[in-house]
Amino acid sequence: MREIDNYFMEKEEPIRSCLAALRHTILHLNPDITEMWKFKMPFYFYKTENGSQKRFCYLWVNNKTKEPYIGVVDAKHIIHPDLIAEKRSRMKIILIDPNQDLPVEKIILILNMAIKK
Repeated sequence: MREIDNYFMEKEEPIRSCLAALRHTILHLNPDITEMWKFKMPFYFYKTENGSQKRFCYLWVNNKTKEPYIGVVDAKHIIHPDLIAEKRSRMKIILIDPNQDLPVEKIILILNMAIKK
């Protein structure tokens, strides 16, 4: 099994299903998004107009709260009330409650904002 697939499979429910749904949402957002195993986490890259791969976002689970989140790369210039910077300088995160339905429309809106940046 690939490391990236193992990352998802080793999680317990409902986090596993939540991450799987987030993975699906990200990968189906745009055909220019690809998934790679980088920095020991699932990372998503966006193919730019000149053909280069730009880091776009990643999936992670907060070790303390056990909340999954989407980390958005270079989101410091994106303004949205559900994006949280905390102590990060370049990244912002979208916290996801694994016990609730995914806020798919909000996720798509924020990720599309990130693509445009």
